[in-house]
Amino acid sequence: MEATLEQAQQLGLLPEEFDKIKSILGRTPNFTELSIYSVMWSEHCSYKNSITWLKTLPKDGPAMLAKAGEENAGLVDIGDGLACCFKIESHNHPSAIEPYQGAATGVGGINRDIFSMGARPIAQLNSLRFGNIDTARTKWLVKGVTKGIGDYGNAFGIPTVGGEVYFDDCYETNILVNAMSVGIAKVGTTISAISEGVGNPVYIFGAATGKDGIHGAAFASKDISEDSVNDLPSVQVGDPFWEKLILEASMELIETGSIIGMQDMGAAGITCSTSEMAAKSKTGMKVHLDKVPMRQENMKGWEILLSESQERMLVILKKGTEKEAEAIFKKWELTYAQIGEVTEGDRVQYYMNGELEADIPAESLVLGGGAPIYKREWTEPTYFEKIKAYKFDTIEEPSDLKAVAEFLLCEPNIASKNWVFTQYDSMVGTVNQSTNKASDAAVVRVKGSNKSLALTVDCNSRYVYADPETGCAIAVAEAARNIVCTGGVPGAVTNCLNFGNPYDKEVYYQFKHSIDGMGKACLKFGTPVTGGNVSFYNQSTEGVAVFPTPTIGMVGIIEKPEHHMGSAFQAEGDFIFLIGKSQNDISSSQYLAKYHKVNFSPAPYFNLDEEKQMQDALYAAICSGKVRSAHDVSEGGLFVTLAESAMQGKTGFDICTDAHIRKDAWLFGEAQGRAVISVSPSNKESIEKHFADMGVDCLHIGSVKGNSMVIDSEDFGATADIKNLYHNALALRLGA
Repeated sequence: MEATLEQAQQLGLLPEEFDKIKSILGRTPNFTELSIYSVMWSEHCSYKNSITWLKTLPKDGPAMLAKAGEENAGLVDIGDGLACCFKIESHNHPSAIEPYQGAATGVGGINRDIFSMGARPIAQLNSLRFGNIDTARTKWLVKGVTKGIGDYGNAFGIPTVGGEVYFDDCYETNILVNAMSVGIAKVGTTISAISEGVGNPVYIFGAATGKDGIHGAAFASKDISEDSVNDLPSVQVGDPFWEKLILEASMELIETGSIIGMQDMGAAGITCSTSEMAAKSKTGMKVHLDKVPMRQENMKGWEILLSESQERMLVILKKGTEKEAEAIFKKWELTYAQIGEVTEGDRVQYYMNGELEADIPAESLVLGGGAPIYKREWTEPTYFEKIKAYKFDTIEEPSDLKAVAEFLLCEPNIASKNWVFTQYDSMVGTVNQSTNKASDAAVVRVKGSNKSLALTVDCNSRYVYADPETGCAIAVAEAARNIVCTGGVPGAVTNCLNFGNPYDKEVYYQFKHSIDGMGKACLKFGTPVTGGNVSFYNQSTEGVAVFPTPTIGMVGIIEKPEHHMGSAFQAEGDFIFLIGKSQNDISSSQYLAKYHKVNFSPAPYFNLDEEKQMQDALYAAICSGKVRSAHDVSEGGLFVTLAESAMQGKTGFDICTDAHIRKDAWLFGEAQGRAVISVSPSNKESIEKHFADMGVDCLHIGSVKGNSMVIDSEDFGATADIKNLYHNALALRLGA
């Protein structure tokens, strides 16, 4: 039966897209075919409103083994015959409706992207954004998301080693749950998502298929409303124990050499995996849907095609190796079946009980093929006028800066996230041993090598809201700064681009200019973009969009164990230096937004050239062995940086402020391109000369001393007391 325009619109397709489908097929599609196009042409799968700008990002580099879009995840050479495979993706809408399963399946899906390429996952990170911490809904969401991530990751056996958590009212309806996974593989042994060889069998293995997650990709491509709870079937249900079995079976199957290609089943399920693999190899595929193992009776063909049931893989085997593969599936007690074969031509054909239900050119479904590409209009946001009206001089400096310091240390965006991360096992399954040494980036040692990976996820969305281009460049710069402060060399980037509705011209302005800023910064730091995820429609039906949040996941290399730098102060008497330029600037700082409640101000001071110069000088200083600790200046400003280093080192400090800069700006401003280091007194002169020779400001501001935090002879409190406030603030606000 022919589908109708009304059905197409109900499935999220535009009238012109319905016409394009008819043109491609040379006829009117039936409902199954229309359903296939609706998910494959959804924003979540096709990137139809973003691909134009994504193509402008730098993708080349000497270590790149797979360019963005070529594989399920990024792949870079890290030396010693090893490659790092990594990617970050969102699971925002499902987590906003059912936080536990939404977050858990986000973790499961991103790990499958890694091991489907033949890389064994070794570490996970996440970036989480929630609304007002004092509302009952936010508290429910935080607890559900945190437990979902912890339960899945801990049971799957992959350590969660880093991440970030932010709270802001703009995320009240649309929370953000971005999950990153990192794996290791031997160079030359990875698997591609291809389907070459006419007659080669197509297998599905893993869990059985049910109705959960149907139209999940389409659900992720629309605004959230009060009725979104009715989309609960679009939220998948995960099982980390099944995933562990699938991982081990996949690794064993790869070693047999029987695999032609493999891909996990994420968004759009069987539809996506079969069509993308066929299109990539320019082959056809015949699929018998009634042969798919099902856990629910009487499923229709289109339901089987669109189901996003978790823990499932699609693999193309070399003909004649079926028995060997099936023996492995049986060994790991997995559900499996041959559901089709590779065919000549370019069409994916789906049969149900012998009847042809859909017959579509594979290329017409995929990104870069026949899927529509749009370049939306944009206009400068009207709120920019409020930002332009901001004047620093109108902000009155508080008389009691000690009270401000305590206030900021208890702010949810600054206070310790230990309540969250202690629910994650950071040492489980340490095939590649991770370290819990406090540092600006997570560090995972690479087994069989002297090298370590430095991993981080970063984005201050308030900066991006204030100035999308500068703010996104800052996100890249901060990620690189965290890598450098940890003793690493920034290597490559994956991104998760979280924005509102792309049809909103102001939102599209934010998106386009964020990409511009990311591109410039990635070129400057030599960190090509390996791929990632675009998540639009993080906007309520009332028109409230989240802050533009282009989360940057970055991987760096620590060449030698002795280069690994911690952020904790090390010894009484060590000298403390501020590296980089300080500014009379509190723009977009937590101090300005949370203490003064000024929500419209420019992005903080940022100069990309100065930032790179500072990072290069800092890295060289760390490699010289003369730096004892390094910690970047970010949220909360210099005071928070100093306090964190003191708390981690169980010591105090005695410092003096700069008389040329307003004291609140010097302590709490968030001007970029700065870090705090500590050195032994014997290295004072050589460190000062080093930074002077490299043209970077290096100001001796005090020393590690005692067990209190002293600023300009004023005691801001005992380190132990401040640590108690800092570590318990989040749990107290959550009522946990």
